[in-house]
Amino acid sequence: MIEAFRKIWRFAGEERANINKSVAVKFLNAVFHMLEVSAIYFVIVALTQGVAGNDAAWTALAFMAVSIIGNAVTTAFSKNQQTHAGYFMAANERIKIGNLLKGVPMGFFNENSLGEVTGVCTTVLGNIEMLVPMVLVDIMGGLIGTVVFTAMILVFEWRVGLVALAGIFVYFLIVSSMEKKSAAIAPNAQKSQTALTSAVLEYVQGMGIVKSFNLSGRGDKRAQDALEYNRKSNLDMEKLMTPYTIFQELVLQIAGIAMMSVSIFCWIDGTMSIANALMCIVMSFLVFGQIKLFGMGMSMLRLASASIDRTLQTEGMEQMDEKGKAFSPKSHGIEFKNVHFSYGNTPTAGGREILHGIDVTLPDRTTTAVIGPSGSGKTTLCNLIARFWDVDSGSVKIGGKDVREYTLESLMEQISMVFQNVYLFADTIENNIKFGRPQATHAEVAEAARKACCADFIEALSDGYDTVIGEGGASLSGGEKQRISIARAMLKDAPIVILDEATANVDPENEDRLQKAIEELTRDKTIIMIAHRLKTVRNSDQILVVDEGRIVQKGKHEELIGQEGIYADFVLGRKEAIGWKLNA
Repeated sequence: MIEAFRKIWRFAGEERANINKSVAVKFLNAVFHMLEVSAIYFVIVALTQGVAGNDAAWTALAFMAVSIIGNAVTTAFSKNQQTHAGYFMAANERIKIGNLLKGVPMGFFNENSLGEVTGVCTTVLGNIEMLVPMVLVDIMGGLIGTVVFTAMILVFEWRVGLVALAGIFVYFLIVSSMEKKSAAIAPNAQKSQTALTSAVLEYVQGMGIVKSFNLSGRGDKRAQDALEYNRKSNLDMEKLMTPYTIFQELVLQIAGIAMMSVSIFCWIDGTMSIANALMCIVMSFLVFGQIKLFGMGMSMLRLASASIDRTLQTEGMEQMDEKGKAFSPKSHGIEFKNVHFSYGNTPTAGGREILHGIDVTLPDRTTTAVIGPSGSGKTTLCNLIARFWDVDSGSVKIGGKDVREYTLESLMEQISMVFQNVYLFADTIENNIKFGRPQATHAEVAEAARKACCADFIEALSDGYDTVIGEGGASLSGGEKQRISIARAMLKDAPIVILDEATANVDPENEDRLQKAIEELTRDKTIIMIAHRLKTVRNSDQILVVDEGRIVQKGKHEELIGQEGIYADFVLGRKEAIGWKLNA
């Protein structure tokens, strides 16, 4: 229990001050409750002693009014501090995880379910936001209130106070036992919640496939299994807690009856006044209300602790930016030197080597086209430049410096990428275009859109550049998304441009205009492009032919066309495709 407290306290970070304020105000709250009890005492004394006049009533009313107002103010303040602490603890952690995700290798998203990270950032941190401040404040506030009320009972009658202390002691023993038992099952409940989020997210994202294969009700087995796992783990938690909860309530009820009985017997034998006896009976209904707050906090302690453990595991993501420096090179030539790479980190770790000893130079301000069969390693080659992964051995250099020497931020400042599969955010078109350069003006955005041949369809929309598009750009066609992606790269204006079949989804009537836009984008820059269109490839300064993770041909179009091999076959295949027609 102490270790769980320490963990929560460390995790609270800057919000510890707000939690401290909330606990301190809980003490004041207990004092105001004492005034409420004092008001009752004045009335009982007046009734039992036959005091005439309205003084006792007015005194009781004054105490009650102060108690009500004080309780309202302190409760509101305490809740505000709890809410502030919970919200910012979760918000700060989400931002921290977001920043960490920027520095992980892209392989992280292959080896780890994105749904698990999503689950941590939503459900797990949602639990922390709700539970952690409440747990700390309820436990500390419950202890403070219990001490205050028990002290008052001891003042009225020490024997009744001892009964109350005995009930509290037994209650603590039950809570301690429950807390130890829950330690074994709470992490499993937390794990099941994360697994459920992951499975549901995957199922929703793959809904199109499920429907296309008519697998509704059958293609969701993983989601159904996750639901069952979550149901069972939560039921196991409830089954474990319920007997303890019943026993806790029973102990408090018995202790309350015992307090009443002792109070009555003490009055009967004449060792306690009727006023004090009645007051102790009243207190038997009040004293255990505070200890219940403590019990509620303790029952949630392990779940809060398990949520923090799961979040801290996510913080342990491998980072690629630990020793980098912010460079801004004058030259933007790219050099691969004896590069070996596998997606499983190393071949001995179970990963299949994708690139084998790549040695090639891409001179500054030249265009290099990369062609090759599907799965040959073309995209991997480009992704290593942007350091989506780190090489197993060898080096990739920009401007003479290994990409691992750059901070990721300074490295990405040098590179613009246009992917074949474009992702757009659920935001306005303007914000999507200036994603890589947020400070850009509307005029600059509009100019980039014009050059990328997408200004016409944007301006035709009802809200123009302020049109909000669906997540992933779902409300746009493939060609429209592609052109917005090119406009985004134009606006960023990085010295290195990587094009992954950038014209693949563009309709024929816009292809020529877009080709001119790409020429505008790539002017005086270092270009590496994955391409399958002959007119895109033939004008390149250098062509790399990749096959099975090796560069098997290298040179200009005029050199390679005369050689037997993949490039000549590629050109012949493209000419046949262009000349193909359907005879009537």
